[in-house]
Amino acid sequence: MNARRAWRRFARRADFWGLLVFLVLFFVFMLAPIVVVVVVSFSDASFIAFPIARVSLRWYRRIWEYRPFMDSLIVSLELAVASAACAALLGVPAALALTRSRARFADAVSTFLLAPLSMPMIVLGFSLLYYLSWLGLGVSFLSLLLAHTVVSIPYVARTVAGVYRGIGPDFEEAAAILGADRWRTFRYVTLPLIRPGIFAGSLFAILISLDNLPISFFFGSASTNTLPVVMLSYLQNQFDPAIAAISTVQMLIAVAALLVVERVYGLAAMSAPS
Repeated sequence: MNARRAWRRFARRADFWGLLVFLVLFFVFMLAPIVVVVVVSFSDASFIAFPIARVSLRWYRRIWEYRPFMDSLIVSLELAVASAACAALLGVPAALALTRSRARFADAVSTFLLAPLSMPMIVLGFSLLYYLSWLGLGVSFLSLLLAHTVVSIPYVARTVAGVYRGIGPDFEEAAAILGADRWRTFRYVTLPLIRPGIFAGSLFAILISLDNLPISFFFGSASTNTLPVVMLSYLQNQFDPAIAAISTVQMLIAVAALLVVERVYGLAAMSAPS
């Protein structure tokens, strides 16, 4: 009996330590490339090497001196915010209508809204290029905005639909019984309840837009190139730590966005209606 208890105790400890080792290795595997990029960005050498010999900020100064980096960063930020706003304007009404709809085709339309996530981005970008060119838009910021909006809509629609589905119709029915029309019900009841989903979906849309290369590559021009496209072009001619520096800045923007969301709204509140 004592031997059996000792074996069970040993098995529990082995499971605990095995899970702990697995988690440590998993996080090291995930974070090691990011840490290497950040460290290399402070290198003084003219080539990428790890570990670095001396610490320097020369490659961050290079970001400012190399104008395509700054210009494309501004374009990427403007595009990310604009595409997220357009995706919210289109995705929120679609999510609300489809979630409460009893029509047979509602599930099919919901699946169709998620189609951009299942298609290869290169195929989607190539198709959009031909279609928007046929419409006469060609390579322009408007075409780039429409393409990024197409990719962003599934994130907004999916998160809003998930939050809205978990709310239930009781609140809206109570508002209707008390005499509120559809607009007031949406403004004072539905919108505050689904705000976490809109916020989360828009945040995902912004982050996806900032990091999107395949779609942006097809619509890039001298005035509409996004940061990922400029980084790829830079790598074709030079291979220095400036890429690590601008990648670090890009990561800091994403982290700053998450911190602002956590500070202003709270990430915990984005997963469930309050």
